[in-house]
Amino acid sequence: MDAFQTILKFFIDRKTAIGYSFMALLTMGGERVFSLVAFRCPCSNENLRYGLVFLFSPALVLLVIGYFLNSKTWKLFTGCWPNPRKIFPRGNVCHFFYVFGQITLNALIAPVMWLSVALLNGTFYECAMSGVDNPAYLNAVCNRKSDKCFGELHMVACGKSSMPFSESDELRRTLQAQSQILGWCVIVTAALLSLLTTCCASCQSKVSHLQLMFWRVYEGTEKEQLEQIFQLYATKLSERNLKCFFENKEPEPISLPTFQAWEDASQLYSFSNSKQHYSTIHKLVEEGRKGTSEERETMLDFVNRREIP
Repeated sequence: MDAFQTILKFFIDRKTAIGYSFMALLTMGGERVFSLVAFRCPCSNENLRYGLVFLFSPALVLLVIGYFLNSKTWKLFTGCWPNPRKIFPRGNVCHFFYVFGQITLNALIAPVMWLSVALLNGTFYECAMSGVDNPAYLNAVCNRKSDKCFGELHMVACGKSSMPFSESDELRRTLQAQSQILGWCVIVTAALLSLLTTCCASCQSKVSHLQLMFWRVYEGTEKEQLEQIFQLYATKLSERNLKCFFENKEPEPISLPTFQAWEDASQLYSFSNSKQHYSTIHKLVEEGRKGTSEERETMLDFVNRREIP
């Protein structure tokens, strides 16, 4: 049992790295499936559009999925239509762009992985660039090649060109080399930007490294417990409603947060040096104790996970 708990703790502590590794494996597997099963280069004037669609469309889909799966996206935009001040508060308009930038950086991880893997493989790029009909590009690629290269470059990706095998093979290798160079450029650029943004965030941090580590642990723990209490109160409320419906009884009162309490708890948290709060709920709990509102106290009981009669 101790050995199992040790292994479980190891994976929990490294869940972010494991998640990114799993995402990378899925990306590589998905790219391989697309290349072998779905991708068929037309070897015509459609090469450029066809190759670019397969290169960038999955990346765009992954970007949209990244936005969807990020809880901050919905915290930021939920209710913004009737209340635009929620995303553009007075005196802090730039906060929206800062938060949306964080969301975008997280959402870009999967698309960058896809582009890196697809470019390193070279299949999509080879098809796309073999369909380019730009004179300057053709002169550069077909330099020291036969005249057939200018008219049959789009057929190289399918191996149907009438050019000598040595020339068509060299062209394919050139296109694949260009693709792989671009792939490594994407990887290096993403790594440098990731390092730069992490360093900038650390340099501008308003708390120490140890306190930041505690903050992250607290956020993860609060999120897990919040999901548990959602399940607890949802089960309790649904059981009461169903029981009253089938037994024709009057419902027993169950204290739940007010609409305003839900709204306050759903706000994105902004750190303040004046008070040591680690989340929006933590801030509501600490500041709410000073009030005397009964509705406020109901919400505080909820977020503290105290048993409510």
